[in-house]
Amino acid sequence: ETYAGKLTPGQSAMFNTYPDTFRMDVYPSHRSHSMPDWVLENTKKNAVTASLTDGGLGFKNAYGGIPFPILHGNSSEKALQAIWNHMTRWRGIYVVKNAAEVSVHRTGAFEPITKQYEILFNFHRPDGSFDELENILFYFLSFNKAPARLAGGALLVHETLNQVKEERQVWDYNKGQRRVRRAPNLAYDSPIASSDNTRTADDTDMFNGATDRYEWEYIGLEEYFIPYNNYRIDQQDVKYKDLVMPGHLNPDYVRWELHRVHVVKAKLKDKFRHIYEERVFYIDEDSWGIALVDKYNDEGELWRVGTALTKNFYELPGVWAAINVYHDLQAKRYSVNGLSSEERQSVLFDDEAPNARHFKPQSLRRRAR
Repeated sequence: ETYAGKLTPGQSAMFNTYPDTFRMDVYPSHRSHSMPDWVLENTKKNAVTASLTDGGLGFKNAYGGIPFPILHGNSSEKALQAIWNHMTRWRGIYVVKNAAEVSVHRTGAFEPITKQYEILFNFHRPDGSFDELENILFYFLSFNKAPARLAGGALLVHETLNQVKEERQVWDYNKGQRRVRRAPNLAYDSPIASSDNTRTADDTDMFNGATDRYEWEYIGLEEYFIPYNNYRIDQQDVKYKDLVMPGHLNPDYVRWELHRVHVVKAKLKDKFRHIYEERVFYIDEDSWGIALVDKYNDEGELWRVGTALTKNFYELPGVWAAINVYHDLQAKRYSVNGLSSEERQSVLFDDEAPNARHFKPQSLRRRAR
């Protein structure tokens, strides 16, 4: 109660749902986010050239940095600019990561699903430009490694900028059929099976994809406790069984700090459907990454809570989520995406990006095998 003004409704709900086990260890604030000089220079240029297009479904004349470092316009425009800053924030150029996803039952039982991810951030290629994007923000490729029943499958995504104009392009490789096929559009509230349906397609990375189904409102810049500088969460000596417990992650490993965040509200439009009637995003002022999300059902009840446990990757440099956690408060279940403390070579950042042909469906079968 003493710090209620610095807690989001989702955090208060976590205390109420798990009164005997949930806690938040709060440390002194450290604004540790930084970006390379060339990304900062591009951000300065974007500040005077970038603009929203098609009512916020896309943007133009921004590249290689934060598109809208200074929010401007009406409430809806500011909200959409903040969301686009999240979706295009600096996370490197080419990233390879070995990580696990777990869905945790009420008892605390879980089985890791291990994958290798490769991401080429097309928006941040130093030799590129906005005109050369061809509506592709990034390329995403994942290979299933374990358990054995899933090993060998692969998924390829071409993430489009304006997804109403051009849908996200998705292909999967079926190891049994040895075929690459076009996957159904993985978007909006499509359930993600590996999370035991505790997150939707547009929950991934706290929010992604098209913005067209919601009315957007910018609430303002406020101070809240958010996960920050979570270095211990993926140290190599930490076991998943020590991190994962019934209801939530072990609070011994989670670090919170007081930071300023942009608060953005999304309200579902009457003509559209989505399992979330309303979402409230808490976006880190420095990195523009969404740190927390409160998600409400069609009866106006707080249903799910998303949490991005961020840290500063000094080799980037930059602040990004080490892992993402998705809580279902009603079912008292949750899932964790990005666990890497038990994986070899957990994450590798490389400024030398492969050619885009590396991420074409024609090469997916060969690489998956």
